[in-house]
Amino acid sequence: SSDVCSSDLASTAPQSSVNDGEIAKFQAMADEWWDEEGKFKPLHMLNPTRLDYITRQIAAEFGRDLSEEQPFAGLRILDIGCGGGLLAEPMARLGATVVGADAAERNIPVARVHAEQSGLQIDYRHTTAEAMAAEGEQFDVVLNMEVVEHVEDPASFLRTCQELLKPGGLMVCSTLNRNPKSFLFAIVGAEQIMRWLPKGTHEHSKFITPDELFSLLRGAGLEPVDRTGFKFNFARWDWSLDPRDLSVNYVTSSVKPSA
Repeated sequence: SSDVCSSDLASTAPQSSVNDGEIAKFQAMADEWWDEEGKFKPLHMLNPTRLDYITRQIAAEFGRDLSEEQPFAGLRILDIGCGGGLLAEPMARLGATVVGADAAERNIPVARVHAEQSGLQIDYRHTTAEAMAAEGEQFDVVLNMEVVEHVEDPASFLRTCQELLKPGGLMVCSTLNRNPKSFLFAIVGAEQIMRWLPKGTHEHSKFITPDELFSLLRGAGLEPVDRTGFKFNFARWDWSLDPRDLSVNYVTSSVKPSA
């Protein structure tokens, strides 16, 4: 069967953090990436808050003025697990040179077509972090958003992301905390009650606490500099940043030492 062939290939391919089951799940959803009322509605809702955090961290790290038209001109940014391009496109609009990489093949044509329609030049690639690191690619910024809870080996994946950063580079990494509240909100709430996400999108056992993530980042040779929560307000039906509440979704920034 084709399964046998693909697993034979996998055993001879270079070591990668990609989990085939996870990739298949996202392939099936690829066409819906840009539908604001579709399966990616929660991401579209969260996106302005994610962008607010990302742009401020990049501006602070590289001394850029966000009131300028293209404040990120001259910066090379990698969006790993780029999906349909929800983060890659705004980064390109802000002047950055953007590479969007995803291990789910069907996401890439979706992202390319949308970038073209938007008049943006983005280098989208069906590849993995490991393959790019092996080619010696390096970036000023790596965006690693909602990916680390889906990979096979988070420690190895984060080491690879560190290799992809230039010295003095910045990585922004978001994920989900692991506790009863995150199980209730992210799995029972988002997948089973709200039907925001297909059932089985997340595995609670793969969620990572902020302290665990900080220690994984340090172990990967990065210096954590910030962490804050993404908080959903049910009364206002929107997201905001809350540095005091990292109980469910949260984001971190870390820097690769210059020397």
